[in-house]
Amino acid sequence: MGIEEFGGGQQAQSDVLVVTTNDVPGFTVQQVIGEVFGLTVRSRHLGSQIGAGLKSMIGGELKGLTKTLVETRNQAMERLIEQARSRGANAVLMFRFDVTEAADVGTEVCAYGTAVVLAPKS
Repeated sequence: MGIEEFGGGQQAQSDVLVVTTNDVPGFTVQQVIGEVFGLTVRSRHLGSQIGAGLKSMIGGELKGLTKTLVETRNQAMERLIEQARSRGANAVLMFRFDVTEAADVGTEVCAYGTAVVLAPKS
């Protein structure tokens, strides 16, 4: 597996900037739209659970589960960006992820932040 399978983040040409900071240097917040989030819940398939169980006995990274979590986080982030865009935002500030177990059947990933309209400082 290549490094691209274990990383994420937004696309380079995205029209909605997503940052973990409260502000963006060189820009001012013209409008605060409000909280936006993207949510997904993924179940683990039987093959990866068996493989993870065996791997946990000898130690090491659970690459199948890592890849699934990366895909899940990226999907949640894509949904957040779509929600922000549909509400007229061009940026999301204070971006975060929250990951929890969902009723012992899967993993819930929520990407959230504050949708805003940014403008370059004059």
